[in-house]
Amino acid sequence: MLGMLKKLFSAGEPAPVKEPEAVEYNGYLIVAMPQKHEGQYRVSGVIRKPLEGGETLEHRFERSDTVPGEDGAVELTVLKAKRTIDDLGDTIFER
Repeated sequence: MLGMLKKLFSAGEPAPVKEPEAVEYNGYLIVAMPQKHEGQYRVSGVIRKPLEGGETLEHRFERSDTVPGEDGAVELTVLKAKRTIDDLGDTIFER
C-alpha cells in the first residue's frame, strides 16, 4: 500500500534532465540545448571554453530560429555556435 502511494505522489516529479554531449570546436565546447517552443524547437545552447586551472568560461545563447525537429535544432545550434566562435572568439565572454 505504501509503495502504491509513493508511486502515485512521485509520478508528477520531473525526470532529471541529462545535458547533451558537447561538441569540441577550436578549443571551445558547444552544448546544444534546443528548447521546445509552440510545437517546434528553438536554437539554444552554451559555448564553453575550458581554461588552465580548471576554470571554465561560459556563454549561453538563444536564437529566434525555430525548426520542426529536435535533431535539426541541434544541428543548427552547433552551426550557429561555430559561426559565433569564428566571428567573435573570446569576446563572447566579455560583459
